Order: sequence, then C-alpha cells, then structure tokens
Amino acid sequence: MSSAAILEPGVFRRYANDQLVTLAKLVLENALQPIVEVGTGSVFGYESLMRGQERIGFSSPVELLDQAYETGQLLALEQMMAARALAKFATLPAFSSTTLFLNLDVRLIPHGEYFLEKLVQHLRKANIAPSSVCFEFSERFDNTTVPEFADLVVEMRKAGFKLAIDDFGVGHGEMKLLCDYPVDYLKIDRHFVTGIDKNPRKRHLVKNIVNIAHVLGIRVIAEGLETEAEFLVCREYGVDLVQGWFIARPTTFLAELQPSFPYLADIGRSRRSSQSLDEILIRKQIEHLPAVYENESIDNVFDLFRRNPRQAFFPVLNANGEPRGVINEYHLKEYIYQPFGRDLLKNKEYERSISHFVERAPIVGLDAEAEELMSLFANMENSACVILTENMRYAGVVSAASLIKVVNEKQLKIAQDQNPLTSLPGNRAIRDFMQETGRDDDQSRYYCYCDFDNFKPFNDHYGFHLGDHAISLFAALMKRYFFSEEHFLGHVGGDDFFIGVRDWTRDELTEILGRLLSDFHDDVIELYSEEDRAAGKIRGHDRSGIERDFPLLRCSIGVVELPQGLVLDDVGRIGTEIAAVKAEAKDSEAGLVFATFGEAAAHDPAFGEAK
Repeated sequence: MSSAAILEPGVFRRYANDQLVTLAKLVLENALQPIVEVGTGSVFGYESLMRGQERIGFSSPVELLDQAYETGQLLALEQMMAARALAKFATLPAFSSTTLFLNLDVRLIPHGEYFLEKLVQHLRKANIAPSSVCFEFSERFDNTTVPEFADLVVEMRKAGFKLAIDDFGVGHGEMKLLCDYPVDYLKIDRHFVTGIDKNPRKRHLVKNIVNIAHVLGIRVIAEGLETEAEFLVCREYGVDLVQGWFIARPTTFLAELQPSFPYLADIGRSRRSSQSLDEILIRKQIEHLPAVYENESIDNVFDLFRRNPRQAFFPVLNANGEPRGVINEYHLKEYIYQPFGRDLLKNKEYERSISHFVERAPIVGLDAEAEELMSLFANMENSACVILTENMRYAGVVSAASLIKVVNEKQLKIAQDQNPLTSLPGNRAIRDFMQETGRDDDQSRYYCYCDFDNFKPFNDHYGFHLGDHAISLFAALMKRYFFSEEHFLGHVGGDDFFIGVRDWTRDELTEILGRLLSDFHDDVIELYSEEDRAAGKIRGHDRSGIERDFPLLRCSIGVVELPQGLVLDDVGRIGTEIAAVKAEAKDSEAGLVFATFGEAAAHDPAFGEAK
C-alpha cells in the first residue's frame, strides 16, 4: 500500500477499530468555546468540544464516539479527551474562577465511578476544584433509564461537580431530570434560540423555560446565539449565560480566548438603567446571611446554627461561591436531638455530606425586576427565600417580608411618577414602555406625541383653572378612545401627552386620532368667551414677551411607527425621531403627521401623513 493511500481518511478508518484511541491521540484536539454572563459580558466558563475527527475519516464527533462505543474504546477515548481538556483549562490565567463544561456520554454511566475516580486524580494534580467542572448530560439518550445513573449523580454532587442538562427541548427525559435530580444549569437548545427575535412562539417557550428553571434554582444557558437581536431577547427574558458564534467561535488556540466581551454590557445599556429602581430597592432589603460551603464538615453546619439560634436556614455554596440551595435546620433536627446523632452522620456506612441535605431554592440575579422575584417566591412552595447572585456568585437572600417591602416601595415610587392632575403615568413609565415595545417586533408599534398649540396664551388669558380643565379634558378623551390593555397613555407634563399603540393598523390609528383631535377642538372651544370664539383668536404674549394675536387652542400629534420586524433598544433615538415628527405636525394643517422610523417625514397635504 502506498504512503499516499495511508493518508486517506477512509483508509485510516478501516484500520481504526483496534487502534482508534491511538489514532485519536495523534489527531484529536480540544476546542474551547466561551460561555458568557449576559449582564456583564464576563466569561463564566468554556465548553470543551472535540475537533479533528475528520482526519481519520469521521464526519462528526458523534460518529467517532459511536464507533468507539461499538469497538469497546469509548471509556478510554473519553478519559483521554477529558484529561486533555483539563490540562488545557488549567493553563488559562483565570481557570480558578471559571468553569469547564464537559459532555458526558450516557453510555459511560455504567463506568461512571471509575471515570470520576480518574478525573478527580487529574483535578488534584492540576489543583482544580471539582466545582470548576460541570458535566453536561447529553440528550441523545434517556440518562434516567440507566440503572446506575441515580447513584452516579449522588457521587458527582458529593464530590462537588456541577451538572447541566444539554440541548434542552429536543432530547429525552429532560423533565424527569429537572424534577428528580439537582442540576445546576439548563442549556436551551439552539433550535429555540435561532430567530427567537422573529418568532413569538419561541419567545413564549423560552420565557417560561427560564421562569421554571429559576424557580427550581437552576441557571439558564442559551446555546447557538448568532445575532445581536437574539442576544437582546435572551437577556430580556432572564437568560443567565449565552454561548454561540455571536460571542465567539470554538478555538483550539488558547491565545484567541478573551476573559470578557465588554461590548455585550454596552448593548442596550438603557434597559438596565430602567431597572435601576428595582435594583436599588432590592439592595436595600437584601440579607447577607453567612453561607455554608458544600465541601465543609457537617460539624461546621451545627456550629453555625448554634451561633445563630434564630436563623432557620443558611445558603449553601460550592467552592466557586455559586449557590447550590439552602440547608434547613429541621433537616438536621433528628441528628441534633437523638443520641449519637452526630456520630451517625460521620459513620462510614451512613456518612452524610452537606450536599445530602441541600434543598433547592429560587436563584436569580440582582438585576431582576421586583415582580419577577415575587413570582419566583410564590411559585416555589415552602421556599425559605430567594437567593440573589451578582456575576453568578452569591450576593445574599431576600425573604417574603423583604419582597413585600420592595414591591410596596416600588408601587409608591411609580405613584409618585404619575401626574397628579390626570393620574396618568409619567416619563419613567413612558420610557419603559418604549423600551419594552422597541424589542417586541411581532407587529407594528406607534408612538404618538401630543402637544397643544397656543396653550400658553390661553393659560395666561383664562387662568390656570381653565388651563388645567383643558388638560383634563384631553386626558379624558384619550382614555375614551384608547382603553385596551395593549394601549399605553402617558402624561409627559404640562400640555404634552404620549399614546403608545401596538395592536392597530395605521389606517385604524389615523381614524381614531382624527376623532380625538376633532372632539378636543369641539370641546375646548367652549372654554373661550363668545367674543373670542367669534373672532377665532385671542390677544396674548408669546414666549419673547411680544404681544400679538394667537389662533384658538388645538392639539398636534406626531406619530413615529416602528414597523413589524424592527427591533430597537435605544429610546434616545426614538425620542429624536418623535421630536422631528412633532415639529412637522405643528406646522401641518391637520395637526397630524405619521413617519416610519428612520425615514424623513414628508407629510401628505391631504391629511399630514408622511410618505
């Protein structure tokens, strides 16, 4: 056989049955792909992925693993790849504060104890804590049907390893894993992430998956992100971590790995500023309870409860400072009060570690909204608290009483933002509405800015009482025509109002706004004296103090449309467009001008509609 033939991948494969691991050592490499914190852009960990299998004739890692299983070499192959991944991970500057994600083939579970034993040896040599390693359970097969699976999970937790469900949504036994096993992460399959910004059904599913996970104390990773729009939706719905080509592709070169991606924190920064009120209020109520580390002695837990007799529970963290749940005093009472209880816990035949007593608790980041925290608390029966994290590490807890204080104080702040004359929401709520709907591109959205023309001379001439009456009159007309829950009405201040609409066509909105302007004109003219109504004008002073005639009061409305499919996270840009269209509306004959976002407003002489 010629040397050229030996180099053909197909030829390699024919002779690989007995020497698969030997060949794999020569050609296989570990690529690392960053997994990044959504809120900060900091790298939380790396997934190890197999590369190079095509050099020995396999089209994919899965095909190679299947061949290794059929020839009885899967355990040896996976041990080799795991050892190499750990060696590469240990050379990273910040490996002690990051997590390595390793895929665990379900066919290894019967050999799991031996696999773990060898892995722990590698970890000790590399000085890596087991809590820096997370095993991903592949959903190609149903892990829960393997008899040894439950015992393997217990051993993994006892050793301090973290667990993740991979490809959630397209595999086997996922809900059983969520229900019956203490997993730390849930990785949403890329099928549900791809195009999520354009698919309301995917958004609905992801939003509810995230909520279920957080109630169970599980963090969510979105796989396969490829666009900024997908990233924004995932962040909006509370996804904790992201992974995909939008962030970084897998690489075998360590020099290409970055410790953070700061631009992610800058994308849509205005959203986080709109949530700052919630975070301020939550930080005021947070309780910084001392925590128990799961690798500590059970005696340390007894001592902690003894020193804090009024505290019924404490958070449990892994060695990396990430919350695992809580440990409740009542779980330990049978050992505290029965004779030789502590000795029983230490008995080799009955030995119980802290991980044995950990109870799941809702976990969420400090940047969550107050209502989300309340919902998590309410949905987790008998939960002692909600555990809060900052940069994925333990930050403190909030109790039910603390959450009630947060929500009440937030409602008070919102009430203070409402206009006392019209009881309509003010600028903060208007900004939040534009922020929220700017990212929801299921349908067209319309932002209507309403501003009275010639209000100052009217107010000066007839006094504040009638000026306030005109403002109240317009607010009442707005409420009459825009009463659906899908509509938003706001009072910017003075004689400026805001209407947000997202469930009508442009023709429908044009008709209703036309009626609003007509009714307001007919009603407000009755506030003038007969003499001024007959003259069609009043005498007054402009803002420069010059006396002149002014037409009777009317309202102008400038409307900016965000068309279906456009995702926008910058309220400032929307505001700039609204200001330009409002100016055109004031100059128009009908007082109503429409413009599509990003297009110059050139109004129609017939009705002031932009083309």
